[in-house]
Amino acid sequence: MSEIRATTISDAAGTGPISLTGQSAAKAWVNWNGESTPTIRDSFGVSSLTDNATGNQTISFSSSFTNNDYGMTGMGGNNNTSLAVVTQPDSFSSATTSSVLHQTTRIDGAVLDIQFASTAYHGGLA
Repeated sequence: MSEIRATTISDAAGTGPISLTGQSAAKAWVNWNGESTPTIRDSFGVSSLTDNATGNQTISFSSSFTNNDYGMTGMGGNNNTSLAVVTQPDSFSSATTSSVLHQTTRIDGAVLDIQFASTAYHGGLA
């Protein structure tokens, strides 16, 4: 069995990290607090989060996807009191190559701001 160990994997020039383009790893992900004024806790491949309304945020990507058919998963909740689902409010038609609109809802469908939200995005980058 082979094993590869490395501290840093750089590009061919040795000046920066490699870019994920053909691999199956998430091309972007974000963890945010959606209460009051939504703020990003941590992210990769995400440039900003915009608060549109209660339970409604737009996530903008640092690099565009090749099309708007990328995959998305998301979950969230509020201090163990309610589980929430991060969804597309209108059947993914709000997804563009550079951003996506999210709605956070309880299982019963009620839209709400949630304290803990996290999403990951899979697809080809432009």
